[in-house]
Parts: sequence; structure tokens; C-alpha cells
Amino acid sequence: MRAGFILVLFAAACFPGCIVETARGPVRRETRVIPRDTSETARVDLRMGAGELRVNGGAEGLMDAVFNYNVSRWQPQVRYRSFAGRADLTVRQPEGFQRLRNSQYDWDLRLNNEVPMDLLIHFGAGEARLNLGSLNLRSIQVDMGVGEINLDLRGAPRRDYDVRIRGGVGEATIYLPPDAGIYAIAEGGIGDIKVRGLRQEGRHWVNELYGNSKTQIRVDVRGGVGAINLFAE
Repeated sequence: MRAGFILVLFAAACFPGCIVETARGPVRRETRVIPRDTSETARVDLRMGAGELRVNGGAEGLMDAVFNYNVSRWQPQVRYRSFAGRADLTVRQPEGFQRLRNSQYDWDLRLNNEVPMDLLIHFGAGEARLNLGSLNLRSIQVDMGVGEINLDLRGAPRRDYDVRIRGGVGEATIYLPPDAGIYAIAEGGIGDIKVRGLRQEGRHWVNELYGNSKTQIRVDVRGGVGAINLFAE
């Protein structure tokens, strides 16, 4: 997996006119904590151009983050504000990012399980592992360029929510909670679509609980080149 991940990053960097340099310097480890305030909801926007992204639940505050990188100008930008009962948190890779060989760039984030949350993820290239089943989700939107995303939503959802994923080149695997009603649309340009635990009805899939459960999850996954896996077991 690591070798394939590096190849993906290198391919993503080598657009016409791009000069790929070699990274130097020790790995910096930086932590950042965003405390929980009185906000009733939160919007969390994660923007990574290329690297490894890991997101889990379990933070005491709104977010506990660990960033590892070995190029100083890649220090993540964190912005937080709260207004009219809603928290707005953005974590962003610096603009003008240029991929370097032998570089390391990864985020390890934990988010709060209790605050109702809208989660937006813009992920350019690399590998993303998102274990979000413990969060109090309101919506999820993922835009992916090149690489692999593993989204695990298994848990006990507390409300209905929508999941929207748009992929470019790579593989998207989504694990869905078996105790919620599921309605899923999956469309790919080139690549396989594999579905387990759902039955097909025309151009969409549902499980036995759809329309008969107190929580319903609607999934819309559309990819370009690669595989889409939907597992509800």
C-alpha cells in the first residue's frame, strides 16, 4: 500500500511544466486542539492537496489534531470561528503546494462525537481513512482527485443524513451501518461497482430497513476511473 501511495502522489505531481524536487529536513510533529464551546452545530472543512489523511471520533474538544510534515512551508492552516450557535472549522493545506519526492505529509484528526456536524473533505491525492461511525453526523461531502478513500460509517446514527462522494481516479470503499435504512446510488465511468448487503432496484440500491427505520442514510457516489465498493453488512 505504501509503495502504491507514493506512486499515486508522484503521478499527481507530474503535470506538464511541474518540476518535482526532493524534500529535505526532519519530520516536524505539530499538535492542535480546538476546544468545544457553546456552539450547537459545527461545519468542519478539511482541504488536503496530497498526503495521508486519517479522521476518527473521540475528541474531548471539537478537534484534536496531529500533523506530521518535513517541509516547513507545508504547515497546515487552521481557522476557527463561532457565530450564531454554529462552529466553523477549516483545516487547509497551504496554497501553492508543490509535491516533492521523499516528502512526508499526514494529518491524524479526532473530532467530537456529540456536536451535530456537517463534514466537507476536499482531498487531492493520496490515501484517506475516515472512521466516522461514532460522530453525530448531519451530512458528509467528499471530493477526491487521485488515490484511495476508505469511509467507515458503521455505528449508531442519531439522525438522517446524506453522503455525497465524487471521485476522480482511484478506489472508494464505503462501509454502511446495517441498522439504518440505506438508499444508495453508485455510478462510475470506468471501473467496477461492488455492492454487498443491499438489493438493486433499477439504478439504485436499498436495504430491508429503508423506509422502516427511524434513521435513513442516503448515499450518492460517483467516480471517474476506478472502483466503488458499497458494503452494508
